[in-house]
Amino acid sequence: MSIEIQWLGIGAALVVGAFCGAFFRRKVAATQLAEARRMADQILSEATKEAEILRKEAEIQKKDALLEAKTAWEQEARELRRELQSQEKRLLQREENLDRKVAQVDARDDEVGQREKRLVQQEGRIRTLEKEVEGIVRQQRERLEELAGLGAEEAKKQLMEQMESEARHESAKWIKQIEDEAKETADKKAQEILALAVQRYAGDFVAENAVSVVPLPNDEMKGRIIGREGRNIRAIEAATGIDLIIDDTPEAVIISGFNPVRREVARLALERLIGDGRIHPARIEEMVSKATQDVDNAIREAGEQATFDVGVHGIHPEIIKLIGRLRYRTSYGQNVLQHSIEVAFLCGIMAAELGVNVKQAKRAGLLHDIGKAVDHEIEGSHAVIGANLARKYGESAKIVHALAAHHEDEKPSTVLAVLVQAADALSGARPGARRERLETYVKRLQDLERIGTSFQGVTSCFAIQAGREIRVMVASEEVSDVQSHTLAKQIARQIEEEMTYPGQIKINVIRETRAVEFAK
Repeated sequence: MSIEIQWLGIGAALVVGAFCGAFFRRKVAATQLAEARRMADQILSEATKEAEILRKEAEIQKKDALLEAKTAWEQEARELRRELQSQEKRLLQREENLDRKVAQVDARDDEVGQREKRLVQQEGRIRTLEKEVEGIVRQQRERLEELAGLGAEEAKKQLMEQMESEARHESAKWIKQIEDEAKETADKKAQEILALAVQRYAGDFVAENAVSVVPLPNDEMKGRIIGREGRNIRAIEAATGIDLIIDDTPEAVIISGFNPVRREVARLALERLIGDGRIHPARIEEMVSKATQDVDNAIREAGEQATFDVGVHGIHPEIIKLIGRLRYRTSYGQNVLQHSIEVAFLCGIMAAELGVNVKQAKRAGLLHDIGKAVDHEIEGSHAVIGANLARKYGESAKIVHALAAHHEDEKPSTVLAVLVQAADALSGARPGARRERLETYVKRLQDLERIGTSFQGVTSCFAIQAGREIRVMVASEEVSDVQSHTLAKQIARQIEEEMTYPGQIKINVIRETRAVEFAK
C-alpha cells in the first residue's frame, strides 16, 4: 500500500514537474518571440530611415547634376552666341570689303576703258607721225648720201666701228677708275682675295696636308676611344686642340687640324694609348703631356740638326725651335724645313760666286721662312712675321731685311735680299720639289702661254716664276694703255675658267712704244 502511495506521489510529482517545465518553456518562448518582434520592428524602422536618407541624397544629387548640366549648357550657349556674333561681324566686314573692292574694280575698269580710248587715239597720231618722220629721214638720208658720196651700208659700218672703238675706250677707262677706287679700299679687296684663295684651294691638297691617319688593331678600339657618352674623345680633343674623325673607315682613326705640331702630338698620344690599352681621361692627359714633351724635343733636335748641316751657329734657342717646327710644315706639298735648308745652300753657293759673306747668306736662307712656323697664330705675311721674329731675337738688320723682302713685302735694297729671293724661287720652282711631275709642270706653263697669246693684240707671252706670273707683250698700235687693264682682266678670267692651280697667278701686260727713224 505504501509502495503504491509512493509511486502515486512520484507520478504526481512528475506530472507537476512536466507541467511546470512546459509552462516555463512557453514563457521563455513568448519572451523570445516578443524580443524578436521588437528587434524586427527596430530593424524595419532603421531601414525605413536609411531608405529615406538615401532617397533625399539621391534627390539632392539629381538636383545638383541638373544644375551643373544647366550651367554648362548655358555657358556653351553663351559661347556659341558669341562665336556666331563674331562670325557674323567678320562676314559683314568681308561683305563691306568686297563691296568696296567691287566698286574700285568698276572704277578701274572705267579708267582703263578711257585710257584705251586715249591710247588708240595716240596710236593713230603716232602712226601718222612715224610716216612723216620716215619720209623726212628718207629725204635726209638721200641728201646725206649725195653729199658724202657713201652708201647707207658703208656709212653704217663706219659708224658702228667708231662707236665700238669709243665703247671699248670708255669701258677700259671705267674699269681703270673702278680699280683706282678699289685701291682705296684695300682691306676689303684683301678679304675678297683671301676668300677667293680659300675657295680655289685644292680640296685634295687640304685633305692630304691637314689630316693624319692612325691605324687601329680592330674596330672595337673605336668604341674605347670614344668612351662612355663620348668622354674619352672629348678629353683627347680638349687636351690636343685637334679634331678626331671616327667614321666608317675600317680600323683607322683620322686626326684633322691645320696645326701640324698639335696634329703630331695627337698622333703620338693616340698611338701610345692604343698600345697601352688603358684609355680614360686621366691617362689621356698623361699621354698627351708626354707626347708634347717628345715633340718639343724632336723639334729642338731637328732645328739643331738643320743649323749643324748648314753650318750656321750662334742662333737664339727660340729661333732654333721655330726652325724645328718647320719640319711639320709643308708648302704646296714641299717640306718647309728641307726647303729652307736648300735655300741656305743655294744662297751660300751664289754668295761665294759673287764674293758676298757666305755665312750670312746661309743664315738668311735658313731663316727666310721661319714665319711659317707661327703664321697660323699671328696675322700678316709670313715674310713680315719672320722678319719681326728675327729682329726680336737679335738678328742683324741685313738678315731682317732679307727675310722681309724675299716676297716683295719690302723692296729689296741689298744683294743678300736678292740672293734669298732668287734661292727661294729656285728651290720652289724646280720640277718635283712641290709634288708636280715634269710633264704636268711644263704643260701648265704651256697652257698659260697659250691663253696669253690667244687674245688679239698680243705679240708674245712668257710664263715665269714657276708659273706664278706671266708677262704679256702687246702691240702698242693695237692696244692702248687703258685697254691693257681690260686685257689683263680678260686673261685672268680665262685662266680661272680653264685651269686648276694652287695660290694665285700674276698677269703683267707690257705695252711699249718705239719710235724708229733712219738718217739718210
